Amino acid sequence: MTLIRPFAGLRPTVKHAADVVAPPYDVLNTEEARARAAGRPYSFLHISKPEIDLPQGTDPYSPAVYAKGAENLQAQRNKGILQQDSQACYYLYRLIMGNHTQTGLVAVASVPDYDTNRIRKHEFTRPDKEDDRVRQIDALNAQTGPVFLTYRHDQHVDALVKKVCAGKPEYDLTADDGVKHTLWVVSEQALIDELTQRFDAMTYLYIADGHHRSAAASRVAAMRKQNKPAHRGDESYNYFLTVIFPDNQMKILDYNRVIKDLNGLDKAALLQAIDKSFAVEPQTAAVKPARAGEFGMYLAGQWYRLTIKDALIPKADPVKRLDVSLLQDNLIEPILGIADPRRDKRIDFVGGIRGLQELEKRVNSGEMAVAFSLFATSMDALMSVADANEVMPPKSTWFEPKLADGLVSHLLD
Repeated sequence: MTLIRPFAGLRPTVKHAADVVAPPYDVLNTEEARARAAGRPYSFLHISKPEIDLPQGTDPYSPAVYAKGAENLQAQRNKGILQQDSQACYYLYRLIMGNHTQTGLVAVASVPDYDTNRIRKHEFTRPDKEDDRVRQIDALNAQTGPVFLTYRHDQHVDALVKKVCAGKPEYDLTADDGVKHTLWVVSEQALIDELTQRFDAMTYLYIADGHHRSAAASRVAAMRKQNKPAHRGDESYNYFLTVIFPDNQMKILDYNRVIKDLNGLDKAALLQAIDKSFAVEPQTAAVKPARAGEFGMYLAGQWYRLTIKDALIPKADPVKRLDVSLLQDNLIEPILGIADPRRDKRIDFVGGIRGLQELEKRVNSGEMAVAFSLFATSMDALMSVADANEVMPPKSTWFEPKLADGLVSHLLD
């Protein structure tokens, strides 16, 4: 088996691409998806969030939801809205958000290489979310949400990508959030073979986003292998849908924190406690940290710049030296009393795409007592954690722009 391989993608016709493309299933709740799909019968949300076509209040994890997703997928295939390519191809997928551009390869990646950690992870998964994706893949007999992978950039791959992107794209559309999505089909066999060889020569790929989808794909593959005595190893269920971007094109935004209360402290006592580990400087404007080790804090209508004391940074530990860890280990846990940010309901997380004004809004409304802005985690830090076989704290990375659902899906045997 090769690390990646081409596949015959299930795609919308050019005529219907703009009607089909939708945000990824996990960035919208049910009501948001229902509103976004209103008047759009071909929106992929009818497949990825099929509870929107069932009575309000339907449990999104009920068997009826997965069955409805499979029914909607088949209906779109029957109508010719979605069609499968006649041959195995690669696809190049370009995302443009404002001044940022990134171009990745749409491929299917090897489940065995995921299982043996050649495709490297950096996050824990939640069993309930894994179970949901297993049921969704099994019901649809397809992988519809691509896993977001990255690799250490390679000049030879860059040259191949540039060559393909000089041609006419299959789709070139702008979603309702202003992000531009462009897709090229790579069907020339010599080019397919060279891309396969270039990626197979890479030591590792890294999961940027999609740990639950990749873990679910592994579980589905194991189930199907067990149930197929004549398992060969080259069946489509042994691979999972990915889009693979070079690390030097990736955009990670900050992932900020808001806390419901001050753990019994008043403002003065909190500032006094923080001063033991951080330099604290009041500011006249919102604080967007400019470097690692620097944090913003919004408290009682006032912004502060916090700079952690250098002696507290464990430079040899790739996880403990992350800014999310430094804030957690030196402030959020010891001072605010939140030891388990994965489960504690007193803490919430705000993606940097929402801006610092969202932090102010959450505190000014009285919903939250204090907010913290962080410097974005770097790609080097992510890869260092993955290479050490460690995991990042929850909500360490927020990738933008998001991959669309519906442009290319992977059908299983």
